[in-house]
Formats: sequence, structure tokens, C-alpha cells
Amino acid sequence: MNIEQHDNGLIVSNEQVAFTYQVDDKIRDFDRFNKSNDLTLNWNNQSNYIGDYILHPYGVNNDLPSIIKDVVQRNYIAPGLLRKKINLLWGTGPSQYKEKIENNVRIRELVEDVEIQDWLESFNYLAYIMRLCEDYQYIQGCFTKFEVQKSVAVGTNKFKKLEAIQPDKARLASLKNATDRKATHIITNDWSFDKPNSLTEYKVYQAFNYTNPFEKPNSILYSNLYSFCSDYYSVPEIYGSLEWLKRSTAVPLIFKAMSKNSINLKFHIKSPQAYWDAKREQMKENCTARSVKYTEKMLIDYQNEFLKKIAEVLSGDENSGKYLHTVKSLRVDGINLVEYGWDIEVVDQKVKDFVDAQIKISQRADQALSAGIGLHTSLGNVSETGKSDSGSEQYYALIGYLNTGVDIPEMIILKALNYAIKANWPTKNIKIGFSYNVVEKQQDISPADRSSNNLQK
Repeated sequence: MNIEQHDNGLIVSNEQVAFTYQVDDKIRDFDRFNKSNDLTLNWNNQSNYIGDYILHPYGVNNDLPSIIKDVVQRNYIAPGLLRKKINLLWGTGPSQYKEKIENNVRIRELVEDVEIQDWLESFNYLAYIMRLCEDYQYIQGCFTKFEVQKSVAVGTNKFKKLEAIQPDKARLASLKNATDRKATHIITNDWSFDKPNSLTEYKVYQAFNYTNPFEKPNSILYSNLYSFCSDYYSVPEIYGSLEWLKRSTAVPLIFKAMSKNSINLKFHIKSPQAYWDAKREQMKENCTARSVKYTEKMLIDYQNEFLKKIAEVLSGDENSGKYLHTVKSLRVDGINLVEYGWDIEVVDQKVKDFVDAQIKISQRADQALSAGIGLHTSLGNVSETGKSDSGSEQYYALIGYLNTGVDIPEMIILKALNYAIKANWPTKNIKIGFSYNVVEKQQDISPADRSSNNLQK
């Protein structure tokens, strides 16, 4: 008997039968994180209390960045699409510039101030900016810690360096006795539920105040893309595509199950979440009665043993007299009746049709994922046929992206750095921004200067 677990789904097989198994009623990829059945986006009304502060959770269980990381990095295409967006945003890299107006057009004049450049290189600014680019593309927000340089001279305040803070370790907070819930502080911590000291070993920083930047020796700025009706955090762009992302991730697992040991799946079994919730409570009561500490491993072990019995029932001709008895139950949900029960679906063994259907699902999921991430399919090489789009289509997609898709991310990612430069050198009027080479069509370039000829030189 072999049982492979993929999140809350399993593939069960022996010499005679194989089936996939999943628990309905919740998004599978969220199950091991979600400690609440409610996946609402309304986090504004939730509060956690830590010391003298009201902690504003990021997600229903204060772990949305970790969920996004886990779900995205399990997928075969999403990390590459996000990396592509980072590369497109980066262009030829960050540069110093001054803004000026010529012929009613705002343009950037590249400059190189040695003093500012030496300061930037003193804290490895390229690595700092790259980390913020990564954070922004995942969750449309980033945290920066400002560190003021110690000085004995009066009036010589200056920022020594900036530091990127991982978004899974920083949360916005308000004072308990404040008259409103405005986020005035940032608390850094390892917000892992399985670590006993996660609620005691924390640090509190004041939110960065650009009107008085040197007010505190250390402060943190949360720079983010505003989300509609969200007071504190950005709702990641990819959040609405998580179901498609799950489908995209599931297809390779299905093919793996089909090809491994030449096993074709015969059944797909779905069980109601309500069944396991009730079983969990029953096991907790039994443990309490026996003065034994309950652990989730007990439920997992019970589930595996239960699946082995199902496999025995479904295996071979000699078991044709056996049967599996399940009960359907109804629950009133408002004016609707919701049915709970086990379902065992026979998987049609028309392998070619099944494979073709899964490939179509994967292609559609990839396109939906690309749209959710905000990257044109031609730039992400996610076309319906699986082939690269024409050069003309890629060219216009790139021009459109550079004209409309880089200004706001640049403003958010480099906001802290430009605040620091303004505070350190208030009269220089120098900013940091990303630079780009102007892309030209090959037919608009003389044959001698085309890139194909340059590559051969």
C-alpha cells in the first residue's frame, strides 16, 4: 500500500487499484494554514493584542504572505511569471536621475552623484532593491527599516542604511489607548504558530514619518499598492487566481500518478470536511477522557487507516461482494440545503481523452494565471498553442507594459530609498528610478545594425 500526500489531497495505490482523494468544503491549498473556515477578505475588523498594541493581522490567520509563498512556489509556472515581471521592471537597473520639463514633456536626465553613489553602495543597495522587487510582485507591498547614523554633532542627522524586512515577519499595529485604529507602529516577529515564543519575542518600531524622518533612531515604512476598502494591507493581485493556480499545479501531479509504475487512476474519492471535523472533536473527547494529549497526527493516522480499508474494498474481483456504506446529511444554510456526504467517482479509463482534457485545463489555467499576475501571455510565453507568439505581438506587449506597468511599482518599491535620499541631501533633488533601453523593431533598424548581426560579431 502506497499513500502519497500533496497538501490535503492524497494518491492511494496498491497492486490492483489506485485512486485520488480530497476533502471538500475548503480550498485545498489553504487547508494546512487555515485555522478558520472563513476565507473572508475583511481583515479590517480583526484584531490581535500583543503587549500595549493592537496587531492588525495580514490575512484571516495572520499568515497570508506565507500562504502566497507556499501556493506560488509549488506551481510550475507562477514563479517564472513573477520573475519575468521583476526582470521587466528592473530593465537595465536603478539609476540616479533628475526630472525636468522639455516641450511640456516630463523627462528624466540621468546623473551620477558620487556622494550619493558611495552611500548607496555602503549598504549594497542593489540587493536591497531586488528584495523589495520580489516582495512587491508577490504581495504588492514591502517593508523597509531606516537606520539613523549616530552622530555627536547637532543638526547632522543622516540615514546610515536601509534594510528590507520580510513581509512574513512584519505587521502593522496601533496603540491600545489610541482614539482611532490608525497604524502608527510596525511589529517584527516570526509569526509562526508552531513556535511557542512567537508572541513574546517581538520588536516594536514606529512607522516612518516622512515629515520628521529623523524622529526615531530606527523606524519602518510599509509601502504598498492600495487595495479597495482595505485599511492596512494590500490584497495580492494573485489572490483571485489561487483556484486557477491550484488547477495548474494539480495537472502534473495527476500525470505523475498515471505514469508512476504504469498505474492508471480508477476512482476519485471526495469526503466532506464536516465528517473530519466531527471525527476530530470525537477524538479530542476520547483523549480528554483518557487524559491523553490530542495531536493532529492522530487524525492523519486514522485517515490513512481508513483509506487503506477503502482500497481493500475497491481492489480486485474477489472483493466484488464487499461494499462501502456512507451516509448523506443535510445542513440548513440560510434558505439553502447543503448536502454533505462521501462520493466515489469512477475515473473513465479513456486515457487519451483524459490527458487531452487535463492539458486543456492546464493551458486555460496558465492563461488565467498570467492574467491574474498582470503579465501579457506573449511576454510570459504562455500561449494557447504552447509556442512563442510572434515578434510583433511580443514587441507591442512590451511597449504597452513599459508605458503603463512600471511607474506605480517603481514608485512603491523605491519610495523608502527616495525618502532617505531627500532627507540626507535635501537640496540635490536627485531620485532613484529604473532605466530602460528603447526597444525597436528589427525592420526599423538598418540590416548592419540588427541584433542578429551583432550576435555574430
